[in-house]
Amino acid sequence: MAEETIPEEKSMPLLAHLVELRSRLIWCMGGFLIVFFACYFVAEDIFGFLIKPLGNALESREGARMIFTALQEAFFTYIKVAFFAATFICFPLFSAQLWMFIAPGLYRSEKRAFLPFLIATPILFLMGGALVYYFIMPLAWDFFLDFQKPGAAGDLAIQIEPKVDEYLSLVMRLIFAFGVGFELPVVLILLAKAGIVTSDGLKKKRRYAVVGVFVVAAILTPPDVISQIGLAVPILLLYEVSIFGARMTERNKAKRDAETDDDEDSG
Repeated sequence: MAEETIPEEKSMPLLAHLVELRSRLIWCMGGFLIVFFACYFVAEDIFGFLIKPLGNALESREGARMIFTALQEAFFTYIKVAFFAATFICFPLFSAQLWMFIAPGLYRSEKRAFLPFLIATPILFLMGGALVYYFIMPLAWDFFLDFQKPGAAGDLAIQIEPKVDEYLSLVMRLIFAFGVGFELPVVLILLAKAGIVTSDGLKKKRRYAVVGVFVVAAILTPPDVISQIGLAVPILLLYEVSIFGARMTERNKAKRDAETDDDEDSG
C-alpha cells in the first residue's frame, strides 16, 4: 500500500494557522449574530412551539395560563430562545468552519474517518431533541399536572401557573440532556478508533454503564420516573449500538493492518 503523502499545510507556520483560525472564528461569529437577530424577531413563535406540549396538556383545564413575575423576564426569555435557536441553526456553519480549518492537515484516510462523525453529530442531537419534545414532555407534563387539586371545603386549591423563564430552562435542560446523551455512539466509536476503548471492554463494563446511565439521567432530568427512564433506556440502546460500532471499527482496522503486512511482505 502506497504511503500517503504529508499534507503541505502541516508545514504552515504558526502565524498562518492563527490567521486562518481568526478567519474561521469571524465567519462563525458573523453568521451567529445574523441568525441570532433573525431568530429574535420570531422568538415568540419559537417559544410558542416549545410550549405547545404544555398547552396540549393544559387544554382541558380551566383557567390555565403562564406567568412572568419580573418586568424583564419575558424579554430575557426571548433573548435565551433566540440564542438557543441560533446556536442550533448555526451548528452546520460551525462544523463546516471547523472542517475547513482542520481538513487541510489531515491525511485522506483521516478525512474519511472523521467526516461521518461530523455529519452524525447534529443528526443524533436532533433525534434526542425530537424524542424529548414529542414523547417525553407530553408524558412528563401530564405527570406533573396530576398534582393539581381543586379546592374543597376548608382546603385551598393547588393549581399550576408555570413561569415563562422556568419553563424555558426546564425544556432546554431536557433537550440538552437528551441531545448530548444521543452523542454516546459518536464518542465511544471515536475512542475505539483511537484505541482507548475496545468492544470487549465495553461489554465487560455494561453493568457499570447501566448504573451510570441511570445516575446521570436522574441528575439531568426532572425528578420524575418518566423522564429518567425515557432518557436512560435510549442511551442504553445506543450503548449497545456503540459496542457494535466499536467491533466493526476493530475489524476494519485489523483488515487494514493485514493488507499493510501483505504489501510489506510482497515488497
